[in-house]
Amino acid sequence: MSSLLNGTRRKSNSESDSISMDLEGDQSITQKMVKFDLSDNLTDESDGGSYYNGVKRRTANARFSRTSQEMEKGSFSFENMNLLDNFKNKGFGQKFRRTKSLYGVMPNCKFGPCGSILDDSATSLTIPDPGSQKLNWNKPPLTVLVIKKMYDENALSAFTQLVKWLIQEKHMVVYVEKAVLDDAICTGNPVCQELKKKIKTFEEEKDELTNKIDFVICLGGDGTLLYASSLFQASMPPVMAFNMGSLGFLTPFNFQGYREQVTQVLEGNAGLLLRYRLKCVICRKDSHISKIPHVKQIQRSHSTVQSKTHMLVFNEVVVDRGQSPYLCNIDLYVEGKLVTTVQGDGLIISTPTGSTAYAVAAGASMVHPNVPAIVITPICPHSLSFRPVVVPAGVEIKIMVSPEARNSAWVSLDGRNRQEIFEGDSVRITTAQYPVPSVCAKDQMDDWFESLAECLHWNVRKPQKPMPGLVESPSNNSMTGNSDSS
Repeated sequence: MSSLLNGTRRKSNSESDSISMDLEGDQSITQKMVKFDLSDNLTDESDGGSYYNGVKRRTANARFSRTSQEMEKGSFSFENMNLLDNFKNKGFGQKFRRTKSLYGVMPNCKFGPCGSILDDSATSLTIPDPGSQKLNWNKPPLTVLVIKKMYDENALSAFTQLVKWLIQEKHMVVYVEKAVLDDAICTGNPVCQELKKKIKTFEEEKDELTNKIDFVICLGGDGTLLYASSLFQASMPPVMAFNMGSLGFLTPFNFQGYREQVTQVLEGNAGLLLRYRLKCVICRKDSHISKIPHVKQIQRSHSTVQSKTHMLVFNEVVVDRGQSPYLCNIDLYVEGKLVTTVQGDGLIISTPTGSTAYAVAAGASMVHPNVPAIVITPICPHSLSFRPVVVPAGVEIKIMVSPEARNSAWVSLDGRNRQEIFEGDSVRITTAQYPVPSVCAKDQMDDWFESLAECLHWNVRKPQKPMPGLVESPSNNSMTGNSDSS
């Protein structure tokens, strides 16, 4: 069917290949028009919604939301995507095509003629769309935190080049950790000492950075990125990681050409990978926070600011037997229900990002960081049937020392803040609401699979040689399953 927009007849899919929409409301429709190319982008609408450029059109949580007033004016409100900025950058009158994605769908919540999910926006099901996770600066970034790998001379030259360029050419305020400047490698470098007068410093556990930093740049390995995550126990700025470490699984950028790469990010031309973090709270026996019904309701203000019992974890929470010669005997609860008792060396609760760290060494599957999940992996379980499992993100996991345990257990958060837990104590874990917005070098898929291949040598083996002198014959056909049964 046809509809009217701004007094102009809008044709259906079969009648037209493109439509024009006025973005200026009451201004003349002959000025500043944006053309949407609809060729090969509208698909079947039998599932309760249509796709435009691979984007699901919805009514309640629409990427293109239209009110009756906007329809009368012919203007549109753009949500979740920075399409308006893209239109301005590309220029009006040009065709804009968004990259298609197979992931940006909203599951159909109508099941047969009668069944459906309760209509509640708080429980709406939406699969994350990697193609729509693009960096947007609400205002130009002015402050940048540069984190350098400690005690590394190879990273010093890159550090001084980057900081000098950010200050002199980008006119940004640069923050650096005080311990980096006090390092002997830096104190003996005249360039570093000259830059020391122009940068601001902070000290871990003393200075709060959450509302001071607009952008983070890491120079180091995967551990440097983990350390950067620990500095922001709430909302974290976008982080760009340059590989100067040993493995570099989480650091996709090479420092060569850093000027162009950083400039692209500062201009907002970059994709993001939202890496989930875990909220971990260690509740001591009979403490007031242990009586709070759900870990999501526990705020950091309920514990001491400097406490290490309430943390956002980037990779994993590990509970193990420590130095005890006995098996670790711990109870595992999921959503308040005891699901199993772990008897072995311990248990790993990891994010999808952490699934390729300690967890994969313990036999877990490798989960793409964009998958909303929590991975539960036993460490050397004394059971042949105890396999790793993946549970939905957002569930509450609780770990307690079993009453039958012969010893206590130890907890570490991202390999740090190691502390002992006893019977009656509990470790409560869920998905945190503050992810790490990691800047992609290419895109979410290419970066991850390249890291698997280059860093972990995933599926590397010598190729099978072709069989020499293979001649088509009835016997060969039967062996390869190509024989006709007629």
